Amino acid sequence: MIEAEDLTLPGIAHGFFTREGGFSSGLFASLNAGLGSGDDLEHVRQNRALVSARLGVAAEKLVTPYQVHGNEVAVVSGPVLERPRVDGLVTATPGVAIGVLTADCGPVLFADAEARVVGACHAGWKGALSGVFRSTVEVMESLGARRDRMVAVLGPTISQANYEVGPDFPNPFLEGNAGRAQYFTPSIKEGHHMFDLPRFLVDEMKALGLGLVRDLALCTYENEEWFYSYRRATHRKENDYGRLISAIALQG
Repeated sequence: MIEAEDLTLPGIAHGFFTREGGFSSGLFASLNAGLGSGDDLEHVRQNRALVSARLGVAAEKLVTPYQVHGNEVAVVSGPVLERPRVDGLVTATPGVAIGVLTADCGPVLFADAEARVVGACHAGWKGALSGVFRSTVEVMESLGARRDRMVAVLGPTISQANYEVGPDFPNPFLEGNAGRAQYFTPSIKEGHHMFDLPRFLVDEMKALGLGLVRDLALCTYENEEWFYSYRRATHRKENDYGRLISAIALQG
């Protein structure tokens, strides 16, 4: 588990969990938290119980969404029977952990320690482009948080050096905002580009006027020992991959 110094705040537990220390094996070794993966479901549940224990909450009170690469956000106050189809979760309830699953996309944890409101956000490029950060911040504000007090930390995410995209990929970024060309550099493959997802995510959050935005600058693709990577698995023609979990909770 990786802890961010900026999120080490009174009354808050958090962690950007690595792939180490769990029960899964093979492609999923070992702390796979993905309920939607092809891993043994009992192993996944045991892994999530380990995460819950590290955060000091009951296993049934660790909530993650069914992520859809959108901009919708849900408020969580306790266990859920069905995972909400959103990409952000917010809570002001002690003893509940909220988290997101990633394997190259950006996991972001938010906190306003004074208001005792926390959030977790899955930020792929589609969600970030459509405003998932703004949605998360606004829902946190509806529960009493203030954006000038919010701390937001971006966890392990694929780096620009490992994120090659095709010729048409930049188009939705550049429509009406030519300044976003800064996130793309030419690839060695003609007509392709290398996309700086972490920088784009950080800049999108900074534009919202948050109190502090930090990037842990950890690449999921490069560090196979610590992280799962969808793109790495794809390049190897593997048929599945594990999911990292990043989660945050208010202590009672």
